[in-house]
Amino acid sequence: MPEEDLVELKFRLYDGSDVGPFQYSPTATVAMLKERLVSEWPKDKKIVPKAASDIKLINAGKILENGKTVAQCKAPFDDLPKSVITMHVVVQLSPTKARPEKKIEEEEAPQRGGRLNTKKLLSIRLR
Repeated sequence: MPEEDLVELKFRLYDGSDVGPFQYSPTATVAMLKERLVSEWPKDKKIVPKAASDIKLINAGKILENGKTVAQCKAPFDDLPKSVITMHVVVQLSPTKARPEKKIEEEEAPQRGGRLNTKKLLSIRLR
């Protein structure tokens, strides 16, 4: 495949740093991009995806579907001169264990000086 047909992509991470640029065939799928991104992920980051399913890629304000090709995703950029396309990366880690949530009890009546205003409470309830 001629080099001029390849699409050059870089991936912008949550902290503003970039991974890439890499060159891809226009027939490469979004799932393939995610797999490579997981394998090339910087080791010094606090958040590290464990699988491609932990990643969402965003291009031109749209979340890209795994089955779409690079050619289908870069449609808005066809008129631009050859340049690197930046895709934004969102990491959503799969939950490992559900933690029980603590309920916070709200106060039912306002307090004044540490005492309840029972007259006010009764008048509110009677209305």
